[in-house]
Amino acid sequence: MNLVYLDYAATTPVAAEVADIMAQHLTLEGNFANPASRSHRFGWQAEEAVESSRITVAKLIGANNREIVWTSGATESNNLAIKGVLEGFESGHIITSEIEHKAILDTCAYQETKGFEVTYLKPDEQGLITAEQVSEALRADTRLVSLMLINNELGNVTDIKSIAKVLTKHDALLHCDAAQGTGKLAIDVADLGVDLMSICAHKMYGPKGIGALYVRKSPDIKVFQQIHGGGHERGMRSGTLATHQIVGFAKAAELIIERLDSEIAHNLHLRERLWQGLEPLNVLRNSHPTQCSPNHLNVSFTGVDGEILLASLAQLAVSSGSACNSASIAPSYVLTALGVSDALAHAGIRFSVGRYTTEDDVDFAIEEVSRVLAALR
Repeated sequence: MNLVYLDYAATTPVAAEVADIMAQHLTLEGNFANPASRSHRFGWQAEEAVESSRITVAKLIGANNREIVWTSGATESNNLAIKGVLEGFESGHIITSEIEHKAILDTCAYQETKGFEVTYLKPDEQGLITAEQVSEALRADTRLVSLMLINNELGNVTDIKSIAKVLTKHDALLHCDAAQGTGKLAIDVADLGVDLMSICAHKMYGPKGIGALYVRKSPDIKVFQQIHGGGHERGMRSGTLATHQIVGFAKAAELIIERLDSEIAHNLHLRERLWQGLEPLNVLRNSHPTQCSPNHLNVSFTGVDGEILLASLAQLAVSSGSACNSASIAPSYVLTALGVSDALAHAGIRFSVGRYTTEDDVDFAIEEVSRVLAALR
């Protein structure tokens, strides 16, 4: 049975080079020690590996290594950014959007129980959040604006740079969830103008369970730790660092730095090949035609039941939305926010290509979707 993986937005396979270097930091024969152990050479070597990795991951997003805080992933980074910043205030206002990842939406909902007010911006019909919307929503007591770089379901790219310009004369900090961004776009935090940015390894051929929060070095930015115990990571995130995951993250970043242009071209070619094959099948393209990551293609199929369609595509690993919501029978909240009907939202499927996707994979996917649609319709 032929199985094709087209769910790179949910997670990516770990690159062989990444797995190799991780294995070298696990056993007695390798660099296994606690990087916080400062009394012997084993610990010093582990610390050196961690700090070298910090430099590489910082380079990936144009940051300084002192601005990188290790976390367990983008969800923790998002929580640390939002809760950590707002802990410095007794009340205030947050701006986010209706189509953010649940790691943002649930954290903002939690902050509402703490007395903060949240404005949830509604995307336009093309699934974009604009700088004008942020400007209109700004209040004197706005403490934080949190918007994602690339939407995890649609692939749509938010114009973060323009939003940052809106905030130049305001005290509100700008946080960006870029979990879907690294490996798909060139990122420079200084050029974007963000104060905080969440990233993770497993969306870019690194291991799960490791991420980072970029915190711009400034006396105006204070992030209160949410995990206490030892004061690691300059007092922002305590806990023994997982050296093997950190070096894996850095190796994945190194590969992205080396190959980004060619990977973008590869993914864009395959994504467009896929769209050209699906477009004649009476489908609605939910992803923005131009302001979109090269990996994503979200489409809704007319005249079919969404759950039956997804179940019938057993030979394709695709998604009906975010991996975090894949067990839900409700229509995608991202698609319904765009004004898509419940029926079409139920029949929405996210295809996402990646480094190891081939033209044969894409052609097989087109054939399989065509066969299944003909049978169901």
